[in-house]
Amino acid sequence: MKKTVMAGALAALTLAAAGGVAVAQQGATQAPGPRAMRADADGDSRISQAEFVGQRVQRLTAADANRDGSVTPEEMRAVAQARMAGRADARFQGLDANSDGAISRAEFDAAHAARAEARPDRGAGAARMHRGAGRMAHHGQGAGQRGPVSIAEAQGKAEQAFTRLDADRDGFITVAERHAGMQAGRERRHERMTERRAARQGQRQASPPAPASE
Repeated sequence: MKKTVMAGALAALTLAAAGGVAVAQQGATQAPGPRAMRADADGDSRISQAEFVGQRVQRLTAADANRDGSVTPEEMRAVAQARMAGRADARFQGLDANSDGAISRAEFDAAHAARAEARPDRGAGAARMHRGAGRMAHHGQGAGQRGPVSIAEAQGKAEQAFTRLDADRDGFITVAERHAGMQAGRERRHERMTERRAARQGQRQASPPAPASE
C-alpha cells in the first residue's frame, strides 16, 4: 500500500512541476525574467562574455566523464538521469514530512491540498506537460543518433552567439538584448520552418503522377 501511495505521490508532483515549467516558459515569451539571466554570476543585471561562454562550457565539462574533450550521448544521458534522480529524491523528501522514509496517506493528502491551493490551473499545466513529454522523448531518440559534442567547438559557437546578442557591442548582454535575441531566434526558426514546408509542398506538386497499372 505504501509503495502505491509513494508512486502516486511522485507522479502527482511530476505533473505539478511540469505545470510550473510550462507556466515559466509561457512567461518567458512575454517578458524576460530571471531565467534569461542565469549566467549573470555577479548579479549586475548583465552578462559578460566570460559568464555567457563559461556557463555553457561548464555544463559540458562536468558531463565529460572521461575528460577527452567531448561529450557523448551516453554521457549526456547519464547526467540527465542523475539530475532526474536528484529531483525525485527531493520531491520524496518534501512529501515525507516526518522523515520516516515512507509517505503516509495523510502526508500525501496534505501535499496534494497544498498544490491545489497554490496551482488552481494545474489541469491545463498537466496537458502542456504531456505535450512537452512527447517532445522530450522525440529529442531523446534523436540524441542517440548524434555523435559526441566537442567542447572546443561548443565554446566557439557560444562566443559567436554572444556576439550576435551583444547588440551595442559593449562586451555585455543586458536583459533587453537577451530578450531581443530570443525573439529574433524564434522568428528565424519560424522562417526556416515555413521555407521547408513550402519546399516540401513544391516537391509534391512537381512529382509526376504514378502511371496507372495495366
